[in-house]
Amino acid sequence: MFAFKQEISEELAAIESAGLYKREREITSAQGSEIETAEGPALNFCANNYLGLADDSRVRDAAHEALDQWGFGMSSVRFICGTQSPHRELERELASWLGTEDAILFSSCFDANGAIFDVLLRAGDAIISDELNHASIIDGVRLCKATRYRYRNADMEDLRTQLEAAKAAGAPRIMIVTDGVFSMDGSYAPLPEIVALAEEYGALVMVDDSHATGFVGASGAGTPELFGVTVDVLSGTLGKALGGASGGYIAGPQEIVDLLRQRARPYLFSNTVAPSVVGGSLRAVRIARHADESRAVLARNAELFRSLMEQAGFTLLPGSHAIVPVMFPGMQGAVLAGRVADRMLELGVYVIAFSYPVVPRGRARIRVQLSAAHTEEDVRRCVAAFTQARDEVLHR
Repeated sequence: MFAFKQEISEELAAIESAGLYKREREITSAQGSEIETAEGPALNFCANNYLGLADDSRVRDAAHEALDQWGFGMSSVRFICGTQSPHRELERELASWLGTEDAILFSSCFDANGAIFDVLLRAGDAIISDELNHASIIDGVRLCKATRYRYRNADMEDLRTQLEAAKAAGAPRIMIVTDGVFSMDGSYAPLPEIVALAEEYGALVMVDDSHATGFVGASGAGTPELFGVTVDVLSGTLGKALGGASGGYIAGPQEIVDLLRQRARPYLFSNTVAPSVVGGSLRAVRIARHADESRAVLARNAELFRSLMEQAGFTLLPGSHAIVPVMFPGMQGAVLAGRVADRMLELGVYVIAFSYPVVPRGRARIRVQLSAAHTEEDVRRCVAAFTQARDEVLHR
């Protein structure tokens, strides 16, 4: 055991020396656009709290009501004695909003993505995945027996090549899977082109819309709504724009949802989502469906932040999403990004640097995430902190 622990210690030391060590900072308040940390008060620009619902009083009240009426926990999985009326109500609400026949809840979207491929795809089938898909999709694909193909990010010619290869191999079922929004880049998958290729080759399309549901599209129904297309299967989370608690879902045809209820291992062997989370999430979904003004504020905040940061000389990845990556390229970029983020917290703005293995080597960044709860002054303070921190770190 001593030798094993020594090896682990050396590995941790190497991570530290490369500037890649990830430290967890404790928040001493509720989640929100303004938070308290051990270092003091700060504006929060790194939460997935896109609509500002994480500490919304309406959502908290609904969670309290559900706790009082339905109890703390279920101590069961769904098919034994873990399904209450609100669980089915939330599933039906999600399906109605997303335009699918039904939906099924999981403990997280990570579990949802870990469940679906093994249920729907067999040996000899093909799964074709975008190279920048979320880790949960990558892990879920590894669990299934289908042949795996990967295409370059949003590269439709490469996707066609992989579809041709899957067809040539005689795959009975072919599924294309992509994030709707790529979480580290804030870029959108080209869904119209993906759907057109899927129709041409007789493939299914699955989209993980975790960074879109609630605030992308006219009613917040996500990237299919934004692009005006229909996909076969949607996965998503309750843990980001929809109150930010926990839980995920698969939404799609009735037959797929029914089969997942019979065979999806994370569903069959994981505890039911807690009643308070279901109650709060149900209220959050109903708020989000009609949150036109919040979506407009969020879009304005993202546009203002991008404009001010470009004027200040920062390098941003292009886009219009509420995720705005501020890039620190090169082999020293990870160290620089970490130092800038640390200094910004001292200046009262909470952001986090991302480096390998979360993003590719040499592509370090600070991923800024705007919220409808941010004010214009908040955005301007964030940009001012970025500028001051960068200038101080570079001239240290």
